[in-house]
Amino acid sequence: MDVGELLNYQPDRGAKRLRDDDDDDDDPRSKKVGRELARRLERDNGEDPSGDRKRILEKLMDDDEDADDQEGEPVDESSVKKMILTFEKRSYKNQELRIKFPDTPGRFMETELDLNDIIQEMHVIATMPDLYHLLVELNAVHSLLGLLSHDNTDIAIAVVDLLQELTDIDTLHESEEGAEVLIDSLLEGQVVALLVQNMERLDEQVKEEADGVYNTLAIIENMAEFRPGLCTEAAQQGLMQWLLKRIKVFKRHNPATAEEQEMMENLFDALCSCLMLAANRDRFLRGEGLQLMNLMLREKKMSRTSALKVLDHGMIGPEGSDNCHKFVDILGLRTIFPLFMKTPKKMKKAGTVDKEHEEHVCSIIASCLRNLKAQQRTRLLSKFTENDCEKVDRLMELHFKYLEAVQLADKRIEGEKHDMVKRGEILDDVMEDEFYLRRLDAGLFVLQLLCYIMVEISNSGISQLQQRVHQILNLRGGSVKVVRHIMREYAENIGDGKSEEFKESEQKRIMDLLENF
Repeated sequence: MDVGELLNYQPDRGAKRLRDDDDDDDDPRSKKVGRELARRLERDNGEDPSGDRKRILEKLMDDDEDADDQEGEPVDESSVKKMILTFEKRSYKNQELRIKFPDTPGRFMETELDLNDIIQEMHVIATMPDLYHLLVELNAVHSLLGLLSHDNTDIAIAVVDLLQELTDIDTLHESEEGAEVLIDSLLEGQVVALLVQNMERLDEQVKEEADGVYNTLAIIENMAEFRPGLCTEAAQQGLMQWLLKRIKVFKRHNPATAEEQEMMENLFDALCSCLMLAANRDRFLRGEGLQLMNLMLREKKMSRTSALKVLDHGMIGPEGSDNCHKFVDILGLRTIFPLFMKTPKKMKKAGTVDKEHEEHVCSIIASCLRNLKAQQRTRLLSKFTENDCEKVDRLMELHFKYLEAVQLADKRIEGEKHDMVKRGEILDDVMEDEFYLRRLDAGLFVLQLLCYIMVEISNSGISQLQQRVHQILNLRGGSVKVVRHIMREYAENIGDGKSEEFKESEQKRIMDLLENF
């Protein structure tokens, strides 16, 4: 047995939490420990490691027997305190020997194995979230965070795996008090910054390290779901920059596997979540996020749909004004309008439905109409006059497409409501919400965006645009009254999450536009 095989040997620790796509006998924690130590020991020509091999093999065999003895021990406050104390001792011992013998792995490798073992044992604490306060009171959280920068990435990854399980969202909700204490301590220790720094040194071509990245993002996702306000701190501690940097892998390359595609989509979704916070829009602008998304749209890869979604989140609302102006400056209109004119076939093959694509494109154009001023607004409006107003024709084509879909849904819903009344059933808020969701699914929001664009360009002062809109409405049997009704419904629902002052101001602005439509 060579050094690598020896160090990769692990005793049976019983059942462990696995990722859904892992086989039962393929626990990465049982395979990765000691990889770095093995490499260093094999490079060390000044010391005969044969004695180390024998000693470590004996230790691993003893650990296997100890694990069997401890399997039936109950988990209580006393046993958790004992476990934390053991962890602190082993962590200190490993640090001490690494400082004394930095170039002699054989002198500290045994303590590294001991440290890994106790970290694995601490996973049991995740079954008792009401005891999380002990991790804080006994300073274990601080020590775990310190290990995220351990020289051996295997130890850092083991800590990440433990934190991922401790912060599992279902577990956190089992004990709100314990969860609050743990999350407070992690945030106080700048956990996101440390996690991002650790991710930057991991090689995703190595499965164990790729799992480390996966679990790191899961930790941040868990904490953000439990406490959404920490998204601000996460962005400030380097997560936004890491996400943008990581997404560039997909600028010119499609994901190789379904799992990689899911990860790509999750990365983009995380970026969208960050952009929901107004302060992050400026970071996105300064980080040249707009340029990156624009390049992705032009590259015509699978990332294009997600890039559209990110642009939508970055440009919407008054907070997206600077991004809208920058988007025009980087010639983004040349990219977005071809996507408005026709849904690319490649998107359909990738499983993206027309509605999702058209919603994001229309939302971006609507945001530009809402936010652009002066020269940039003129450049946008001139796009609608090009080639005999072909973009107005496309706008009206989409309008009637979604109007028909929504009217059909409304007809079915009215029929169901009528039947409920006949049966004497009460139409409660839950049913009303369900009916509204069905209208959204039919394309109500896209229809509202299209009507908004229609009203905006008709109020632009360019008579050619207003005449073309009304001409097509008349030819297709459309109605100005219907457009006004749709826009009034849109105005009623606008401003959710904003101040009452903003809501009233925006509603008045839309009503003023309708007066001249």
